[in-house]
Amino acid sequence: MFAGSYPLTIDDKGRMAIPARFRLEIAEQFNSQLFITRSHLPCLEIYPAPAFHAVAAQIKSMDDRPKADLLNRVFIGSAVECEMDKQGRILLPQLLRKLARLDSSAMLVGQIDRFDIWDEDLWNQKFGEGSDASDVAAAFAVLKR
Repeated sequence: MFAGSYPLTIDDKGRMAIPARFRLEIAEQFNSQLFITRSHLPCLEIYPAPAFHAVAAQIKSMDDRPKADLLNRVFIGSAVECEMDKQGRILLPQLLRKLARLDSSAMLVGQIDRFDIWDEDLWNQKFGEGSDASDVAAAFAVLKR
């Protein structure tokens, strides 16, 4: 399970290091194979290959063909397969960085079976101390814990 939030740096070549605590799991369980794609939010999504293939299968089996076609064009069509290198880095393609407004400071956020990558300032604005506490409280209220 991918959990937690990690401030990261994107280098001049567009590379970002996956936090060390996830590297071994990604290397052993997924042979370092990842997919990076866009989101409907101003962020990117990183999936281990099996999780990405599961989402692609959902899209393929959708009854609503116009929505499936749109997801094929946007989600699948923007996806880039990548491999984590020996230093645990992945290359974030320039087009995807531009779509997510990523520069040098980013926040990697665990989302159970994937990671989201946000511009750090935008993440802090939306979900940090400056976020709307009522939205967060409403979301927590529906949890059975």
